[in-house]
Amino acid sequence: MVTMMITSDNRTAASTISQPISTKKGIRRDTIIGWLFVVPALVMYAIFVLLPLLMSIQYSFFRWNGITAMTWVGLKNYITVLEDPDLLGTISNAFRLIIFFSIIPVSLGLVVASIIHRVETGRLGAIARTVLFLPQVIPLVAAGIIWGWLLSLSGLINQMLTTIGLGSFTRAWLGDFDWALPAVGFIGVWVLLGFCTVLLWTGMTKLDSALFESARIDGASWFTEFTRITIPLVRNEIGVCLTVTVIAALAAFDIVYVSTAGGPGNSTAVPGIQIYILAFTEQRIGPASALAVILMLLVLVVILPIQRLSRETT
Repeated sequence: MVTMMITSDNRTAASTISQPISTKKGIRRDTIIGWLFVVPALVMYAIFVLLPLLMSIQYSFFRWNGITAMTWVGLKNYITVLEDPDLLGTISNAFRLIIFFSIIPVSLGLVVASIIHRVETGRLGAIARTVLFLPQVIPLVAAGIIWGWLLSLSGLINQMLTTIGLGSFTRAWLGDFDWALPAVGFIGVWVLLGFCTVLLWTGMTKLDSALFESARIDGASWFTEFTRITIPLVRNEIGVCLTVTVIAALAAFDIVYVSTAGGPGNSTAVPGIQIYILAFTEQRIGPASALAVILMLLVLVVILPIQRLSRETT
């Protein structure tokens, strides 16, 4: 009897000890399997993102035309960028594009998404979201070409203005020194509005409808619901929209290159265009890399506060 009790206790103790060991082995196996799935993506990221980034930083300290031997110049390329008014002007244009690529789409997207969320009626709401999101599906190069035709001197926009008696306002929108940048910005609004609207609407669908019902019972207007409930509760989605659209503004290239190529003059020149010209037209790899590094730092300076504010609890 005593022997059986001792044997039973030993088996219980052995099973108790073996369970944590088997659990640890299972966790270790799952970790290894997880890393096997992640490693290919990390390798691709390292090759196509981290390595070019490190090479750009390296090239920014050298004078190089892409063919002959490199010559160390230290911070001279950065000084060249910071002292050249044309290069600084491209950065200024990029920050002006934030108004069109980020602030306007996010603001309008909040309003439109709130209206769709409030009055959505099945298929009609789905059609509205599809139509708004359609510009995201169209390649940006194609969008730039299409809007280049629409905004030309004989384009549809000017024809419509002439038809309604506003012919005095017609102009070559993308060829006007004062209106070229806002015209490019308008293309950005058209492209990014649908993205912001759909993303913000998705966030609103996750909100508890009881909050809105309680507010309506208390007599809250749509504007009160919008400012006191909707905006605070979709802060994370707003942060994502701002992050994506600000990066799109500061790193703009394809729409600008296709529609205006940075002209007329330098009125729509942005860092992406200037980096391309310096590196591939003028073969000045050093200043091009220095401008790219400065642009990356500016993006981080702008994006990190947005990320931090969007994650703060209300």
